Amino acid sequence: MRALWRAVLTSPPYAALTYARSAWFPEPWPGQRVLAPVGRGLRAAVLEGPEENAPKGVTLKDLLWPLDREPLLDAAWMDMARNLAARQMVPLGRILETILPRGLRTAQLTFALADRAGGRFPAGLPPRMLNSMDDASRAALMDIWLAGNMRVRVHPAKEARERQVSLACDPPWPVRPNAKKRIELLDLLLAEGPHSLEALARILGPGAPALAQTLANAGLVRVSYAAEEDDPFESGVGACATPAEELANTGEQEAALAILRTALESSGAESVLVHGVTGSGKTHVYLELAAHCLESGRSAILLAPEVALACALWRAVSTRFPEAERIFYHGYQSPARREASFLRLGHGKRPALVVGTRSALFLPVPKLGMVVLDEEHDESFKQEDRLSYQAKEVAHFRVGSQGGLLVLGSATPDLKTFHAASSGRIPLVTMTHRAGGGTLPSVRVLDITELRDPETPLADAALERLRETLAAGDQAMILLNRRGYAPLMYCLDCGQTVRCPDCHVGLTWHKRSERLVCHYCGHTLSWPLLCPGCGGGNFLPLGEGTERLEEQLRKLVPEPERILRLDRDSARRQERLEDILARFSQGKAQVLVGTQMLAKGHHFPDVTLVVAVNADLGLNLPDYRASERAFQLMVQVSGRAGRGERPGEVLIQTRNPGLPFWKFVIEGDYQGFYEREIALREKYRYPPFVKLALLRLSFPVDWEEGGATVAAFGKALREAAKPLSIMALGPAPAPLARLRGRKRYHCLLKAADWPAIRNLFARLHRDNPAPRHLRLDLDLDPVNML
Repeated sequence: MRALWRAVLTSPPYAALTYARSAWFPEPWPGQRVLAPVGRGLRAAVLEGPEENAPKGVTLKDLLWPLDREPLLDAAWMDMARNLAARQMVPLGRILETILPRGLRTAQLTFALADRAGGRFPAGLPPRMLNSMDDASRAALMDIWLAGNMRVRVHPAKEARERQVSLACDPPWPVRPNAKKRIELLDLLLAEGPHSLEALARILGPGAPALAQTLANAGLVRVSYAAEEDDPFESGVGACATPAEELANTGEQEAALAILRTALESSGAESVLVHGVTGSGKTHVYLELAAHCLESGRSAILLAPEVALACALWRAVSTRFPEAERIFYHGYQSPARREASFLRLGHGKRPALVVGTRSALFLPVPKLGMVVLDEEHDESFKQEDRLSYQAKEVAHFRVGSQGGLLVLGSATPDLKTFHAASSGRIPLVTMTHRAGGGTLPSVRVLDITELRDPETPLADAALERLRETLAAGDQAMILLNRRGYAPLMYCLDCGQTVRCPDCHVGLTWHKRSERLVCHYCGHTLSWPLLCPGCGGGNFLPLGEGTERLEEQLRKLVPEPERILRLDRDSARRQERLEDILARFSQGKAQVLVGTQMLAKGHHFPDVTLVVAVNADLGLNLPDYRASERAFQLMVQVSGRAGRGERPGEVLIQTRNPGLPFWKFVIEGDYQGFYEREIALREKYRYPPFVKLALLRLSFPVDWEEGGATVAAFGKALREAAKPLSIMALGPAPAPLARLRGRKRYHCLLKAADWPAIRNLFARLHRDNPAPRHLRLDLDLDPVNML
């Protein structure tokens, strides 16, 4: 009997099918990528393992062709994928489709032959020709494959369609208002970043590729294969590198390294929390551990929550380890570049250092010894779109399966992580002093209750200190955690605000780009416009965002040209982000205005003043983590001040200065804040004392039976939850009750363990009374409660 293998399709329907192996097919291995016939076509698949028996009543097809000559996905990598599939209750094929680079999961391929084998085979061999060959021809071709004279490449037509289109300049663009298709394409790139020509054609229609070329000829976009493009973050000026790497170990760093090296050398898996104040030299500790890892013949992955921070980490690694095998990996890179990194690591034998954002966790790193999550508290480590996963959980599984070390570092750890450390479940390393002799900044709260003038965003004391700082030649950072010019546009004629038709939330005015934008679905209206309600054109912008704050500050400071803004709008293009950080680092600007992007890990020694404008934003959101996030943001942004020789000062503007919360922020008292918050979590049964899941329900706004169906679903939910000892709350309208044309409801599920919640969701999903209309999504340990 021929050997049987189970192959998992890496595209819908994600089926796991059984195939036979012909005599001419070389011995496969689990994790090998193959071409397999499905119906009348071919699909890319990954082999899971041998099968003992064929399904009854099924005629088996033969595996068609291997796509790997040597192992790329080892057993540990496949175990990670299977574990993630079990956690998220999705097919393994969907996991593979999400975490494998696009070129490694497609059947749109061609085989390039270096030797034409005497003219018997064409130089470019499409898979359909393989499918029509007899076994003798396949066996002859297999000899060429095994000799290394035949390689896989993406089909030329597919490769052409995958050329990347990206913005070449920021708005406003010189485009006529009635050129709606051009504006639609430019808006899409602005909102979501680079897209392939194929993706643009799928989203905007078949004419999009030609339109992209027209815009490229006008200099508004770039169209390129992107495989050979330089990564600006990899090759640009080191805007935010920390000097700690060049210093000798401090006493606290040496004590921390003693504990961490012991954990790294342990025969089993270990996790350690490094709780170090801002500027304590955590990066230096990570690099020392990475050196120890390489010396022992193992690889390390160092992760940051955002690309701007990963670039600083990458430059520190490159400076410290110029001869080591190094990979930089993040979402701004082209698909071709990410695929090349994946293959390089999968086929590599040397231990490697990988630096990147959360997706770098899925690289097939050889002999993984350590994973570091810097700023481990950051919610960017949780992915919620496409496939929901928490990077900390994936990292924990990866080091656990290979006996490695997981290092979680932060000045303001996630309360659940700190609770685990305080309870003795994981070791805690504490660093309470800044490296290099710097001191923590002084923090002062300013009452802005009487601040009424919308044209004066800063209190008198803050404005005076800003002018003194600039006069002394120092730098300042101004935080306002809301982007755009104004969050609401109010019609003075009819008294209504301009809202998104799909989400029913106010559209944010972006003055410079001349548009109103929904920050949830991307719906855009050009400005100026007539009121959709009354047809009037008399508007009043309400509230303020970073764009408006920047404009106001330019009127208040002596040198307005020395002000920069850092937020998702000003730094959508990767080159622009790098330019902003480099200019501020080199002292070409004195004031940096921005959102929470300012608060994370940047090292600017000349910053002596930080001002948090409207620091109450986010403190009272309907989210059990609201206080924790606000505390983390305030402490992190405070940590940007006084990192050089001169002392720093932090001014926090609030309309609620009497809140006990501010005392913890002023004193930088993480322990005190933790004790207060953890007591509330225990009292009201929130993590870490329960497992919490958010069940999201949604249905089209025009579905008349929606309300009644949700009510009936809620009754069925509570009945099914009770025997599983699950507390089920809801359904209740979501804080964002309407999004992308769907009405939304939330249910909170609290249980003692995850299996009970998964079992409940599986039952509810199976018994969904209206699967065509009612959409169910389960978010385990949610970070976004909106």
